[in-house]
Amino acid sequence: MIRVIGAGLAGSEAAYFLGSRGVEVELVDMKPQKFTPAHESENFGELVCSNSLKSDDIRGNACGLLKEEMRRLGSLTMAAAEISRVPAGGALAVDREKFSAYITQKLRACPHIHIICEEVTALPESGIVATGPLTGGALYKDIEQKLGASLHFYDASAPIVAADSIDYSRTFTGDRYGKGTGDYINCPLTKEEYEAFWEALTSAERANLHDFERGEIFEGCMPLEVMASRGKDTLRFGTFKPVGLTDGSGLRPYAVLQLRKENEAGTSYNLVGCQTNLKFGEQRRVFSLIPALARAEFERYGVMHRNTYLPSDRLLNADFSLKSNPDLFFAGQITGVEGYVESAMSGLFAGIHLWNRLRGLPPRVPEDTCVSGALARYISTENKDFQPMNANYGILRPSFPALRDKKEKKRRLGELALEEIERFKAAIYGEGGN
Repeated sequence: MIRVIGAGLAGSEAAYFLGSRGVEVELVDMKPQKFTPAHESENFGELVCSNSLKSDDIRGNACGLLKEEMRRLGSLTMAAAEISRVPAGGALAVDREKFSAYITQKLRACPHIHIICEEVTALPESGIVATGPLTGGALYKDIEQKLGASLHFYDASAPIVAADSIDYSRTFTGDRYGKGTGDYINCPLTKEEYEAFWEALTSAERANLHDFERGEIFEGCMPLEVMASRGKDTLRFGTFKPVGLTDGSGLRPYAVLQLRKENEAGTSYNLVGCQTNLKFGEQRRVFSLIPALARAEFERYGVMHRNTYLPSDRLLNADFSLKSNPDLFFAGQITGVEGYVESAMSGLFAGIHLWNRLRGLPPRVPEDTCVSGALARYISTENKDFQPMNANYGILRPSFPALRDKKEKKRRLGELALEEIERFKAAIYGEGGN
């Protein structure tokens, strides 16, 4: 019996991969007996910070390419995302409840997966630990004691507003550069409106500021107020950039906040890129300065929480097993991969590698010409400045002469990545297998 601890994206991927191949699995999760500060649903594979899985472009975006690699390997996360997809232009966004409900149903329906509700307080000798970036309590202390000090950073989520509380007369629809099917609601701001918003944002009261330092905030989920404090125009070149967007008159606004559907029914919208640690009352006051959100009803406020990750570059092999104990695997954001898709990928591969081990086969890690292989090698290669890593083209090894054309370079990298995944798939499953 293989024990998988944690039923988030990574644990769910690992358990489903093994269970669907006839391996008896105990999937252990403390929900619904106990919840972390960021979780509220009893379902598995719960998305917390956002309902977006980022770009779905396999030719020009590394995370889009990673999704395709996972699809070809039979990812549960990718299947759930397809079932629960909501319009979001070129991004893959999902209805959170349908997404996690699908994952939960697939896990519960598998006869080889036995679900146990309990809190694990100590590292097992074997199996897969996928307890996520919010790992805490006794298990955190046990990991710290047995493996060395854990690292951490701070992560934030964005507010969600009710669709019927948006002033649509102050918005226009459309995706950046006309890509997609016009799914985003754009809230334009004039120079005066933007500057008033910026002033309010940078002077607003933050929650629990004493609990963390600026240097511990992960760049990939930088709170809006921290980003704004870097300069008055920082948001206009980032989250609020108007480039590629024109209103009904054909003019480009001074700044734009984009809203994205939170669920399939379109009753809720997510404030794109507006992760924040402001106090709840301050969030309502500050975001209401955006004309389209003047009377917005907030269904969820943004929150910040501490995320934990291992010094994986010293502790883990590229197959996600411990260097000190190859029978014990780690998966998810605790390994130092950053993002929903990346987390799910690590779970999928931990499951694949453990399955290989059960069959007496030697480890086989994809080459770093594909995104999944490059991420696995990144987190397992010693680095004195080790930090969580997203999918990106910079970690891929180009096995061709330098190209000045960026689009052509990405296209070629994508081709090589998928060729490597097909080789890996054939080696693991056998020709034509899955």
